Amino acid sequence: MAQPKRRWSKARTHSKRSTWKVEAPKFATCPHCHEPVMPHRVCPNCGYYDGKEVVAKKEEN
Repeated sequence: MAQPKRRWSKARTHSKRSTWKVEAPKFATCPHCHEPVMPHRVCPNCGYYDGKEVVAKKEEN
C-alpha cells in the first residue's frame, strides 16, 4: 500500500480539522401536542406522525 512521503505538521492537521463542526440537532414542533420533535420521526410524547396516530400511548396506572 502507498505510504505518505512526508509527515503532516500539527498546524496542517489542525487547519484541516477546523472545518469539522459539531451542530446541535434541529428540532421541529409537533402540530398535535406542540412539543419539540426530531424531524421525520414519530412524536414520543403523543405518538402522532404526519397527522395520524402511529403509536398508541399506554395508560399509566
